[in-house]
Amino acid sequence: MIFSSLIFLFAFFPLFLSIYYLVPFRFKNTILLIFSLLFYAWGEPKYIILLLFVTLLNYICGLLIDFKKEHLLFRKVVLIFCVVSNLLLLGFFKYTDFIIENLNHLGFSFDLLHIVLPLGISFYIFQTMSYTIDLYKNKVLVEKNFFRFLTYVSMFPQLVAGPIVRYEDVYKELRSRKIDFEAFSCGVFIFLTGLFEKVLIANNIGQIHSLIITDISHISVFTALLGVVCYALQIYFDFNGYSTMAIGMGKMLGFSYPKNFNYPYISTSITDFWRRWHITLSSWFRDYIYIPLGGNRVKKARWFINIMIVWLLTGLWHGASWNFVIWGVYFGVLLILEKLVILKYIRRLPKFFQHFYALFFILIGWLIFFCDDLGLLYQYILKIFANGNIVDRQFVFFLKNYMVFLVSGLIFSVPIVNKIKMCPFTKFLIIILYLFLFVICVCQLSGDSYNPFLYFRF
Repeated sequence: MIFSSLIFLFAFFPLFLSIYYLVPFRFKNTILLIFSLLFYAWGEPKYIILLLFVTLLNYICGLLIDFKKEHLLFRKVVLIFCVVSNLLLLGFFKYTDFIIENLNHLGFSFDLLHIVLPLGISFYIFQTMSYTIDLYKNKVLVEKNFFRFLTYVSMFPQLVAGPIVRYEDVYKELRSRKIDFEAFSCGVFIFLTGLFEKVLIANNIGQIHSLIITDISHISVFTALLGVVCYALQIYFDFNGYSTMAIGMGKMLGFSYPKNFNYPYISTSITDFWRRWHITLSSWFRDYIYIPLGGNRVKKARWFINIMIVWLLTGLWHGASWNFVIWGVYFGVLLILEKLVILKYIRRLPKFFQHFYALFFILIGWLIFFCDDLGLLYQYILKIFANGNIVDRQFVFFLKNYMVFLVSGLIFSVPIVNKIKMCPFTKFLIIILYLFLFVICVCQLSGDSYNPFLYFRF
């Protein structure tokens, strides 16, 4: 992973940009497609066939849906076939071993298949499904050029980490887009911001969580709480860092990818949190699951069922484990309670208490999220709520040695930086700072083996 990051920064991406900017516009999509397939083959050579198959499946189904515009039944059958095929592929790779494990707990003795999850499968299958569904709804025009459609599906900036880019977001830009120095320079700064979030904040804070979770038998209340806070900061800066890098790279290439995060930890409720966290996923489930089920335009009991279906699926989307199911149900119940009663009262309180309420339940959610062993989840809850050991040396050690990263994480998780007034001198200082931080990033990537990406498994 270390060498791959450096190769990407100093070889793959600069080479791609050089060729991309030198060739005429009519060849830019071709160059983007070639490098995107090379990028995916670099990470998952055997699964590039799966990527091509999913793309071809949705491309052909799109043509068939468009071919019989007046034949509603035919279009519906094709759409159902396409959606079911996509979900079966996703289910096979993501949930087969999970199902086998649970069947074995019931007394069966099936062998696990030990399927390796293809990189980005949850993202690109959701993208291709959105295309066929939107085409069925007449929200987008059919794409008759297979290679252009393949370019949309395989674009390497956001292929394995999101944001989930819908076809309607980039339809026009695949045919004609503005590529200039201003957009490029803006994209560079956005990309570097994401890189700093990932390498300097997420990786370093993630080490604290990794060390704490390794052995929780003797940790104090404060150390246990620190572990949860560190995971919350790690997963935010890890995922937001990759999403920001993707948006920055897209801007360099002339694409405008949708925003995926909007300072979720300043939320005043759980409802507010899910408008700010992984926005493209939340909007995908809203538009393609929640609203077709009837949304909130149905009787109250059915409305709550709709919410629980969406959140059960959201939990399963994140992984094949019971903690993700519990995590989804947890947020589904919280959202229902907010709509029933909590929001009525919480909105009357001062902002501080609203933030405290939201953060408390968000952190409990992350505790459920990272404890993939339910026994570990139970033990961790005891360490926080039924532990006589309040503070230990481990907690003091982490504060002394990681204070810079913890403070940086807290500062940059709120929109304080956005309030800085820009002037020529400020811009100059920011350029110097960015160059300095980039050097530190390269040094850390060169010498540090801890460089995980949490959302690769989702």
